[in-house]
Amino acid sequence: MKNFAIKLVWFTTIYVFVFAGLCQTNVALPVIMTLYCVGIPLILFMVYTVLHDDYKTTKTFKDWYGDHPMETLEKEEN
Repeated sequence: MKNFAIKLVWFTTIYVFVFAGLCQTNVALPVIMTLYCVGIPLILFMVYTVLHDDYKTTKTFKDWYGDHPMETLEKEEN
């Protein structure tokens, strides 16, 4: 997990789950609204970061999936 984007995605996901859990409890409304106002920019920042991430790969569509045997792929192409 060297990539900043994946760490941000995990943090945002945990944040949203905690926020949803707190909404089901008797937490004061100002606390919930503060978490909500922090969460919206956090989600927008996460989306921006993931879309502009400079992640590079050597994989192509010809490589298919890592868990899919290549023999099956070649049979389907013929």
